[in-house]
Parts: sequence; C-alpha cells; structure tokens
Amino acid sequence: YRRCWGCVCRSGTGPSQLLADCGGGAAMGARRLWALLAALRAGWCLLPQAGYLHPDEFFQSPEVMAGDILNLQVYYPWEFLSSSPCRTVVFPLMTSGVTYWVIKSLQQLDICSSCINSYTLLVSPRLLFTVFSFILDYSVYRLAPFWEADPWKALVLLAGSYVTLVFYTRTFTNTLEGLLFALLMLLVSSRKSDGSLVDPTSSPLIGIITTAGFFNRPTFLAFALMPLLYWAGLIVDSQKNIKTVINYFLKLLLCACFTAVVFVTADTFYFTSIVTPFNFLSYNLNPRNLALHGSHPRVTHFTVNGIMLFGILHILAIGAGFKMLKKYIHQLIRVKSHYRRSSGLLVHSEGNPTLLLFYFVPLAFLSLFSHQEPRFLIPLILPLVLFSTSQNRAAKWKHIIIIFNVLGALLFGCLHQGGLIPCLLHLEQLMHSPESSNQPSHYRLLFAHTYMPPRSLLNIKKRDTHVEVIDMAGSEEETLCQTVEQQVNNFICNDCHVFVIIPGTVRATITKCGVSFKNETLIFPHLSMEDPPQIPFLFSGNWRSQLGLYILQLDRDQQTL
Repeated sequence: YRRCWGCVCRSGTGPSQLLADCGGGAAMGARRLWALLAALRAGWCLLPQAGYLHPDEFFQSPEVMAGDILNLQVYYPWEFLSSSPCRTVVFPLMTSGVTYWVIKSLQQLDICSSCINSYTLLVSPRLLFTVFSFILDYSVYRLAPFWEADPWKALVLLAGSYVTLVFYTRTFTNTLEGLLFALLMLLVSSRKSDGSLVDPTSSPLIGIITTAGFFNRPTFLAFALMPLLYWAGLIVDSQKNIKTVINYFLKLLLCACFTAVVFVTADTFYFTSIVTPFNFLSYNLNPRNLALHGSHPRVTHFTVNGIMLFGILHILAIGAGFKMLKKYIHQLIRVKSHYRRSSGLLVHSEGNPTLLLFYFVPLAFLSLFSHQEPRFLIPLILPLVLFSTSQNRAAKWKHIIIIFNVLGALLFGCLHQGGLIPCLLHLEQLMHSPESSNQPSHYRLLFAHTYMPPRSLLNIKKRDTHVEVIDMAGSEEETLCQTVEQQVNNFICNDCHVFVIIPGTVRATITKCGVSFKNETLIFPHLSMEDPPQIPFLFSGNWRSQLGLYILQLDRDQQTL
C-alpha cells in the first residue's frame, strides 16, 4: 500500500482508483499462483508421487478392483470379503473400477498394446481422484464470497496445502468424504436468483449426497450434521407456510431413501449381503476391534492430528474458537434476551462462528472414537480455509504456512515409505522383462518392516503361479531370520529367485541371519516411522542407507553361513 501511495503522488492518480488497481494486480498474482499450484498437483500425480501414506489408499479400492476387473493377483482385505463386508463396492467401481476398465478396453482394442503395467495401475486411479480434487477448488471459489472471504486467496491457501497436494490425490475413502462434504456445503450455502438464501432445488441433491457419504464412510454423518442443521434453520426461518417446510424435508427423505436402495442393491449383488455401513458401525463401535488398529487418547485429533495436517491454521481456529465462546458466555450472562436470539449462532450474519462449528463439531464427534488417524480430518480443510481467509487471518503467517506445507509435502509425498512403490515398479519391470518372458522363472518376494505391498502393482495374472509374495510386516529378528533361512534351504530350482525387501535401518538384522546376497539394490529415499533412522547415522557417510529401501537377492550358490 505504501508503495502504491508513492505512485499516487507522482502520477496524480486518485487513491481509490489506485487501490482498485493494486487489488486487481494482487488478484491476478493470486490467480497465476493458483494455476501454478494446480499444475503442480496434476504433474506430481503423473510423476508419480512415491510416498506411501497408508495401506488403505490401495486396499480400499484399487487393489480390489484390479482383482475383479483385470483378474490380477491381489490381496483382498477383510472388509471386502462376503463373510464380513464393511465397505460399499459402489465407489470403488465408480473410481478405480472405471479407470481399470478403460485401460483394459484400450488394450483389448489394440489401441495400446501394453496399457496394463505397474505405472498405469498406480497412476490411473490417482489421476481420476486428482481431477475430482478440483471439486474442492470450485467449492471454495463459490463459497468464499458467501462466507466473506477472498476467493483467490482462499484458492491459493487450499491449493498450496500439502493436504490437497498429497492426500486429495490418493485413493482414500476419506478423500471422497471430503469431496462430498464440499458439495454439501456448497448446496446448503447456495442462493436463489432473487438473492434469498434457500434454493428449493437443493433438497433432493442434499439427500443424495448425505446418503452417498454415509455409505462411503458412516462417519460422514459427523461432517454433515452442521450443514444439515444450518440448512434446516434457513428453511424454517425463510418459510412461513408449514406445508412448504414439510415439502422440503419430504423431498430430501425420498431422495435419500432412493439412493440407499441403489447402494444396497449394488452391495447385495456383490457381497450377497445387505447394508454395509451397519457392519462398519458395529465393527468400529467395539473398542476391542479399534484396539487392533491402534488406540489413541481422545484428544489426539485436537492436539496432534489437526496440527500435523493444518499447522498454524488449526491453532488459529482454536484461538478464535475460545474467543468467540468467551464472547457468547458473556452475552449469556449480561443479556437477558439472549435466548430469543440464540439462533444467531447459525445465521449468515455470524458467518465466522458458523464456519468454526462446521470445523469443530465433526472434530469433536470423531474424537469420541479411540482410533484416531490424521487422514480422518482431511475433509475439514474446506471450512478451515474459508475461515482462515475471512478477515485475512492467515496473511501474517504466510511464511510459516509456506514452510510447513513444503515440509509436509516432502515428508508425506516423497519420504514416508517412499521406496516401496518404486520397488514394486522395479520388480514388475524385472519380472516382465524380455529375458524373463523367454525363460519363465519363479520369484519369491519377502517384504519385512514395510507397509503392506499392493500385489496389483506387480501386474501378475491370477492364473500365473510363478510369483509368491510373503509379507512379514514388522516381524521380530528371530522370526525374520528363520523365514529367510527357510527360503535358502528351499532354494532347489535353477530358475528360482528370492528377494528380500527391507528398510536400510533393518539391514544389519539380515546380516545377522548368516545368509549371503549376490545383488543389492538401494532405492532412495525411504523413511520408515516404525523403524526410524538413528540421528547419528544421518550425519555419517552411510546416511543414504538409513533413508533407503534395500532389494536383496539371495545367493543360491551359497548355503547358510
């Protein structure tokens, strides 16, 4: 502003006109920055991203569809078994299923002779999710004026977040949950052409999205609660005719029921079971079941996961929440007529408190469960971005926000279990090389101290029996050595190849097993938080091995030492 004001004195331009020009220049800069970040999102997906966030990004959609549609060897998680179905098949079919059907059709039509390979198996579902992620951008652009935020500043904050760059380009059900939450917020915040707040056509769509979100993840109801209450409040306040109000809710209910019938029918054909969300709820409401996946303190979302995902924005929201809570408590004490105006928490004139409720109410409900992972909170990025850009709250923290998101993108997009996906792509090329095709070999792949490897990326047909995957997970040293020695003793065929895949931090364990290897391949980088590197080794000449993943090929010409 000072720089522009100097130009006023020299050029004679009026201050109001100059400020408009400055604002236009800032908006143009924000548009260009958003376009750059959007290109980064798409380009990084195609590169592809090497980081492996959580097994669910594969085993809740692509792995299952690769087995069903492409007839590849896969590992079916228990949620998709007919004996215990807890996930709807509709969304996997509509996402990974569609992309795999496309590449299968292209190969069958000889348009692309080798369309099905580890790269396309990895990237095609991710690319579809990346395209879908721009629903978030569209929602922010449309919602920002409604919630008194600058659209382009909000878009830059959204697109620059590592949550958008990394999590929203992965095949998580949480990603779909976030996109449906964005669409729901867009519908409940829509206006009619005459400027009134309630759009009658939104009722059926709200019913469809709410039901679809529930079948995708029953926890969607926690996210949908405040938008639905906000919408219901607007309906009641704007309509004096009780019949009109009932008509709104009947439309919502009928469309919700119809959507539920569609999902139940599809799941029944696939599983020969009925309502998968009820199985999901019955499983997750049992504390013993949640303990199998890890139990956390109830405050983990508030004190750890929120900061891990959103950084300073989460802290600012907490601070603003306490201030507004304090203000309303004072009003409750001092103003006797407060109860007649209690609906002020949910009207547009008090947009910021409403956005805080959209953020903290789902956070509170999710905190009731003992199993708390950061990805469960990624749908909350939308209300948080809108809140942070209203009244320009995030502007003075921009340097901290940039550093935080760059570090988050590097950690989760590159480093975290970052060697496993390139390892699978490397092994797929090895097993499908011309030499291997001319002279078929038997491969045994032993994975230890890594995340569960998605078998589909090896691109092995179900009828082929020459590849065996052994997942040792986080086995103890004794169990790991026994298994490796057993593989050496069973090394009887001339064309057998045994590979051991382990992080560099566990490389010394294999040495103690007394076996020899004829080939070693180091894939860099790879960071295992379950087996983290020792800090002193990171400052030694051997630091790359601590941040790498080893592919070790057993030497068949030597016996156990």
